[in-house]
Amino acid sequence: MTVPPVTTGPDEPRVVAGGVDVQLIGVVHLYRQSGSDIVALRGVDLDVGSGEMVALLGPSGMGKSTVLRLMAGLMTPSAGMVKVGPHDFGRLSAADRRALRAGEISFMVQGSGTNVLPFATPLQNIWFAQHGTRASGKSPPWTPRELLEMLGIEDIASTPVAALPLGLKQQVSVAACVASAPRLLLADEPTAQLASAASADVVRLFQRINEALGTTIVIVTHDSSVAAMFPRTVTIRDGRVGAEGRLGEEYAVVDGSGSIQLPPRVLEALPPNSRVRVIETPHGVELRKAEAHE
Repeated sequence: MTVPPVTTGPDEPRVVAGGVDVQLIGVVHLYRQSGSDIVALRGVDLDVGSGEMVALLGPSGMGKSTVLRLMAGLMTPSAGMVKVGPHDFGRLSAADRRALRAGEISFMVQGSGTNVLPFATPLQNIWFAQHGTRASGKSPPWTPRELLEMLGIEDIASTPVAALPLGLKQQVSVAACVASAPRLLLADEPTAQLASAASADVVRLFQRINEALGTTIVIVTHDSSVAAMFPRTVTIRDGRVGAEGRLGEEYAVVDGSGSIQLPPRVLEALPPNSRVRVIETPHGVELRKAEAHE
């Protein structure tokens, strides 16, 4: 497999890089299992601005990957609204959502081997990933070699992916997922099974993509050290947005129903079913546990 030269015809528009905003409003999602409904998400409200980098953090089974798949249009919510840019996924057909994934949205599944052709080189993988853009009558904004140079991994351009260490394989996976300049890049556990140094390299690659292209990036991770490298983190707990971190500061989040999930350390002082006084002060609101006689 060789990479043909990439040329642009005089009337062939180029894809323009840039981000897109994402909105989840009152999202509920149910899975059918063994004849009963399993609630995966319980009224999620989440706004991601165009060009933001966000890490969805939390242990397995809390709903993070469900949020990511909804953003990708791989499923529609049982209730509520999911919007990517002007597109309300609840009003789109499956074919329309597939068309968005072929252009504006790129979804990176867990495991580097599922995102690339292992016996092809990085150049060949990127050329192949750009096929859909060329088939639509548009030109990718860069050639495969230009993209690898932009991302700082041009030295592995001609090495078969199967011969690369796991961390570099994952970087090639990321490069292939942005080959056609999606406006939204979604990645499920992109640093899973990587050592800390390789994980940091993958996150730095996301940062370069975001800086160079303005792409909106949302990842799922259970690794707090990976999440800490993102300017914004959103903790998903029990199917809800439990907390949010910005530049190292953590905040509890009040959802659309007025509910708030307290951090685990606070639950030691305010266990479930505690009666709490809500006291307004000049500086905000305080929660105080009611005395036993009250």
